[in-house]
Amino acid sequence: MSYILFFLLALGLSLLLTPLVKRLAFKFKVLDHPSAAPRKIHSSPMPLLGGLAVFGAFLITITAYILIAKPDFNIVPLKFFLGVLLGGAVLMIGGFFDDKYNLSPKISWLFPALASFIIVLSGIGVGIKYISNPFGAPIGIDRSLEIGNWKLEISALLVWFWLMGMIYTTKFLDGLDGLTSGIALVGGLTLFALSLNERVSQPITASIAIIFAGALLGFLIYNFHPASIFLGEGGSTFAGFMLGVLAIILGAKIATALLVMGIPILDVAWVIVRRLFYRSSPFEGDRRHLHYRLLDIGFSQKQAVLTLYGISAVFGFTAVFLQSFGKLIALVLLFCVMIFLAIATVMVYKRQHPHIPDLFDYADIDAKDKK
Repeated sequence: MSYILFFLLALGLSLLLTPLVKRLAFKFKVLDHPSAAPRKIHSSPMPLLGGLAVFGAFLITITAYILIAKPDFNIVPLKFFLGVLLGGAVLMIGGFFDDKYNLSPKISWLFPALASFIIVLSGIGVGIKYISNPFGAPIGIDRSLEIGNWKLEISALLVWFWLMGMIYTTKFLDGLDGLTSGIALVGGLTLFALSLNERVSQPITASIAIIFAGALLGFLIYNFHPASIFLGEGGSTFAGFMLGVLAIILGAKIATALLVMGIPILDVAWVIVRRLFYRSSPFEGDRRHLHYRLLDIGFSQKQAVLTLYGISAVFGFTAVFLQSFGKLIALVLLFCVMIFLAIATVMVYKRQHPHIPDLFDYADIDAKDKK
């Protein structure tokens, strides 16, 4: 019952806060204007800052959870909660300035970096002694690097990079109505289910995950196509930040998070490699992402988003019942699904547009055609 109550509280707060944040975005003119850029597919100015509603609902509900449920801080220390909330606040501040003033990548990355560093300082995941190895004995990471008079734990470094990777995955994923918020919702529910699994049994983490899911669901009602508000920079980064943190608190359940976010992660990795290969900025937006490819071959926004929801849900919830080797097989299968989708969308588009000379740059040429 407590899970249901806190889920409904987060859901209700998000439903109430989202219209307020929407008015705030219009008041301060924090809007996403349509343009000729290939990623811009909406036809009228859209309010940003939606992440403030998600974070606000999460913050209030987590505070209520701490005061009412009185969780055992010997299991999940209070500084962990404070680290998550402070890191989220940093992302909201950075997100506001980025949405308002369109910060350059050289500046905007500092906020995710600081939020991830706060998590490291709070001790979440730091001190992990090993990671699972499906082929044999666990791999030890209980080591440190000596830099002058400083000692840096390997686990702390891995936590920082893991969080940055998750943050940028959801940031780059945020291209269609409801895509990032919906997949993050699937991730939150998956990690909630995993927390209740007998092999894990972490009710505190389950509470955090279900509160996060409730906050996302309330916002998704406004964000699903046709959206009336976007997550914005703060919301898109907070989604990945929370999924990364929850996976670590659960005992480094990285494979589970990877299965939920596998398609977006592989898609982002592929796009970044291509941008670097063609000597373009890895931070510049384009239409090479899988969700845009689905649109290009005739999917509607709803169809594309629901397809990606389905893939994330199938692999994510399957992971709840798999052991390490089973998750490895699932990851290999997920990789194959990604390759199949990438090749299939390119082949279908090439068949629809035989005049396109470059099989892999059809999205850029299509964007020029639309101009």
